[in-house]
Amino acid sequence: MAKYTVEDIRNVAFVGHSASGKTSLLDTILFKAKAVDRRGSVDEGTSFCDYDDEEKKRRATIDAKILTLEYRGKKLHLLDTPGYPDFIGQSLCALNAVETAVIVVSAPAGIEVNTRRLYNEAKRLELARLIVINKMDADNIHLEGLIRQIQQTFGKGCVLFQIPIGTGPEFSGVVNLLNPPGQLPPGLALDFQAARSQLIDAIVETDEALMEKYLTEGEVSSEELFRVLPQALASGAVVPILFASAKKDLGVSEAMDALVDIALSPVQARPRIATRMQNGQAETVRLAASESGPLVGQVFKVLNDRFVGILSFIRLFSGRMSSDTPIPNVRTGKSQRSPGLLQVHGKTTKPLAEAIAGDIFAVAKVEDLRIGDTLATDPIQLPLPTFPTPMYGLAIEPKSRGDEQKISQSLAKMAEEDPTFKVTRDPQTRELVVTGVSQLHLDIIQARLKRRFDLEVVTKEPKIPYRETITAQGEGQYRHKKQTGGRGQFGEVHLRVYPLPREITSEEEVRKVFMNKERFPEIREEFCIYNSEYNFAFVDCIVGGVIPNQFMPAVYKGCMEVMEKGALAGYRMQDIGVEIYFGKDHPVDSSEAAFKTAARTAFKMAVLNARPVLLEPIVLLEVTVPSKFTGAILGDLNTRRARIENQDTLPGDLQVIRARVPLAEVTRYAAVLGSITQGQGSYTMEFSHYDQVPAHIQQQIIAKAAKAAEEEEEE
Repeated sequence: MAKYTVEDIRNVAFVGHSASGKTSLLDTILFKAKAVDRRGSVDEGTSFCDYDDEEKKRRATIDAKILTLEYRGKKLHLLDTPGYPDFIGQSLCALNAVETAVIVVSAPAGIEVNTRRLYNEAKRLELARLIVINKMDADNIHLEGLIRQIQQTFGKGCVLFQIPIGTGPEFSGVVNLLNPPGQLPPGLALDFQAARSQLIDAIVETDEALMEKYLTEGEVSSEELFRVLPQALASGAVVPILFASAKKDLGVSEAMDALVDIALSPVQARPRIATRMQNGQAETVRLAASESGPLVGQVFKVLNDRFVGILSFIRLFSGRMSSDTPIPNVRTGKSQRSPGLLQVHGKTTKPLAEAIAGDIFAVAKVEDLRIGDTLATDPIQLPLPTFPTPMYGLAIEPKSRGDEQKISQSLAKMAEEDPTFKVTRDPQTRELVVTGVSQLHLDIIQARLKRRFDLEVVTKEPKIPYRETITAQGEGQYRHKKQTGGRGQFGEVHLRVYPLPREITSEEEVRKVFMNKERFPEIREEFCIYNSEYNFAFVDCIVGGVIPNQFMPAVYKGCMEVMEKGALAGYRMQDIGVEIYFGKDHPVDSSEAAFKTAARTAFKMAVLNARPVLLEPIVLLEVTVPSKFTGAILGDLNTRRARIENQDTLPGDLQVIRARVPLAEVTRYAAVLGSITQGQGSYTMEFSHYDQVPAHIQQQIIAKAAKAAEEEEEE
């Protein structure tokens, strides 16, 4: 590839709902740019982008792909992303690495649930946005209604950049509104002058000098409009709409020209905001996209390749990097050498001598690089990408005995690649639980375990991750005394427990509202501990050494065992403060084990005296359905203890219903929604908070847990 500058780079993510034709569009672009020898086809399983076996089988993109090509003297990094909401994590990773998002909309289908979600995410990240209406050759296209739907949904800044020549089978190309031909072709699908005026108005409104000239003289040149267009895109005031048919190769060349002419370079885009720690203070830094700036990059994707090993994909925001540049990881504080930089093009890589600000590339076999890691020579930290909390869980175990260690290692590798896939081991049930976005998401994980690691698994429903807490103050005391000949065991602990506000997330907050001398005059602050994972505060108020200092860690461990295993139904506890205020020891028989046992029993006794309750996870559910199904959906949600929060009407006769609902009621909601709406509904689900379980349901859960414990003891 020829020598290039930061101004020559274009980083663009293609996003949108499934079946909108993103991958087909990119396959056509690659072929026309001579970046591949033959044009790929998703339907025929020959797509250059969808090369994974599961992608070929399902005719759908599952992982984000990086494509690197040169066109009209510019270096383009084009990122293909999944359209299914089940693989949203990969799309979000891609958006964090680019300056421009191309939102691909299917002309016959219109705006769908993932279209809306990814457009809003691109807007939140302050990316420039272009909309490509694809499949213009399809039947049943209502173009004016679709344009109106886009403008109503995404704003009046969405303006036509092109006019299609015909629609459906008559679609034969596009006409550029800023650089039209001398003679307009017949058969334009929309009013040319009205669309051009709307586009010019939208652009000049973003530049005072140009607007003044336009109002004074009544016209501006195309050159002047193109000059301020990057500013208009960067601010989000203008979102150009283009048209294409990827399969018929119509409008694709014009879309490629738009990637060069109006997609933003790293220099034109809004600077990335980072944080620098200076003398213990956080300072905001605006990163200029410059080769001469400090080295700052971020890992946005990780792949465990069976041949290459670990591949870490990096977006460089500032500075330059060569093959012998150490890779400084701000999170770990360590620098590592890599075997060299790699230019990525689909599933192929080749050595890259040097990368500059704006580049996207990969490094191989560099350990401990995670998605979101900032790579910088200065103590600069880029914000971590945000991902939805996966809520669809399955308990998983290997089908063959002896594969326990293999399954843990394999799942850990897959979790490194996918920020919406989590692996945990439940300490109560000892189950290995995997959580993902949906059933389809976890089906793909299982298929890849089989193909990559020759590992077959058995799955079953996991327990809902309930939590336990207390609603009142309680006391407990226990003397552990055992004499069996020789040295005995002795330890006595007296303590009180208190509900801790659930909003507390840091030691600073807990010391302000709970763990302080105003509340506990006898507090020994050097022996106090706050565990943020459990929101658990351990307050040492021992006076006179009635529990010697060397045994206080054992007392803490005893309390933590109950926090982990629960006191009511075997679920992890949270939001509790404990005050250790009295105890006794024996000069010979006291030991750490004795005090841990005494603390464990006293703590459990105090919890049971403090009106303990179960908490259940509540999720924010957003359901999008045709209006005719609204009543049925609301009725069904009411049977699931849902709290309806909002209901909006969308263009296209759609309704969006937002509700907070217990996870236990919607673990298999996909099948229910499909049945009610004949497959026309869609939903998203994200963790919201924990809330108290109703009393009658709590009794059922406790009884079920007690029965399971009895059966386990009998075994």
